[in-house]
Amino acid sequence: MATELKIPQVGESIPSVFIAGFAVSVGDYVNAGDTVLEIDSDKASMGVPSPVSGVITELIGEDGDEVEIGAVVAKIDETQAKGDAAPAAAPAAAASAPAAAAASEAAPGGPAGPAARQAASEKGVDLSSVAGSGKRGRILSGDVDAGQQAAAVANGGVAQPAPAPSERRVERVKMTPLRRTIARRLVQAQQEAALLTTFNEVDMSGILALRKSYQDAFVKKNGFKLGFMPFFVKACVEALKEFPAANAEIDGNEILYKRYYNIGVAVSGPKGLTVPVLRDADRLSMAQTEGGIRELAGRARDNKLTMDDFKDGTFTISNGGVFGSLMSTPIINPPQVAILGMHAMQNRPVAVGNNIEIRPMMYLALSYDHRIIDGREAVSFLVKVKQLVEAPERILLEV
Repeated sequence: MATELKIPQVGESIPSVFIAGFAVSVGDYVNAGDTVLEIDSDKASMGVPSPVSGVITELIGEDGDEVEIGAVVAKIDETQAKGDAAPAAAPAAAASAPAAAAASEAAPGGPAGPAARQAASEKGVDLSSVAGSGKRGRILSGDVDAGQQAAAVANGGVAQPAPAPSERRVERVKMTPLRRTIARRLVQAQQEAALLTTFNEVDMSGILALRKSYQDAFVKKNGFKLGFMPFFVKACVEALKEFPAANAEIDGNEILYKRYYNIGVAVSGPKGLTVPVLRDADRLSMAQTEGGIRELAGRARDNKLTMDDFKDGTFTISNGGVFGSLMSTPIINPPQVAILGMHAMQNRPVAVGNNIEIRPMMYLALSYDHRIIDGREAVSFLVKVKQLVEAPERILLEV
């Protein structure tokens, strides 16, 4: 009897995901733990591993399909050993587009995604003659354009130069599954939550001075530098302890106050920002916090984050400042009810006592669900974060 591969739970309040692509074909042998397909959620793209070793007998679904959590997407026959012949007749679903596309990886051109297939159809390009530049030979929409130009030259024609900006036509490309999910979730958050944002600014002089004084010793002891994010993580944890509504969740007519502090930290991955979770941040030292963030960021860059990395977050910190953002209004990540937005640090003239001084300043934004967090609590929360960041020694003393 074949083992069914099901879509696993990928996070709170996520009922479905999108199939980004199958990594195997019907008849392929997989070891337990090998990736069978990739899925996109609003948090990240991730691989779904085979739970057993065996031969793929069925693949269910196509690239771009939205599938519910728990849905069966593949079947694996554990009784077949590596090297056994593939079944003579695969189930009907095995002949679906993703199976056919995966089977064509060895053929010239490799499999094509939805955007590439649409571009080929519009431009009359034979995909079998196009060389794919994507992962595992996947044909991208840009490869279709290159194939069209090559075909023109091969037929004795002259490749047409790219149209001038004023002559360019509109390019219609389907949203990626990840972008579609993000769009739906963000709209859902705005429709279901009473979103409000409060702002403040912090003087980063204290953190800069502390890092300058102890950075060399920190690196010598830990092997990596101390960044800004650990200070904000620790400051937010202390603020969450004082204002527990910001670390809560609305469940029907009840409020769930969480007595643990799992902080989601936005990091860059191959397909954009993802928000893995730094667990039990209240129990971590500054060095452990920095190390944990670096480890998550590294796995995000290598596309090695797992589904468990995104579960059970209670509060999120997003740093648009790394991209140059001076001020923004972040959107909460349901079922969380608050998110802190960091921004670019900028030297500005500020009043210090009776004098004007140039200080490294950063705007902070706290977006929150007004259904559960009052304005007074939100403003007080952000003031608490400001106080701790401006006097970083208070973070270490937890006062």
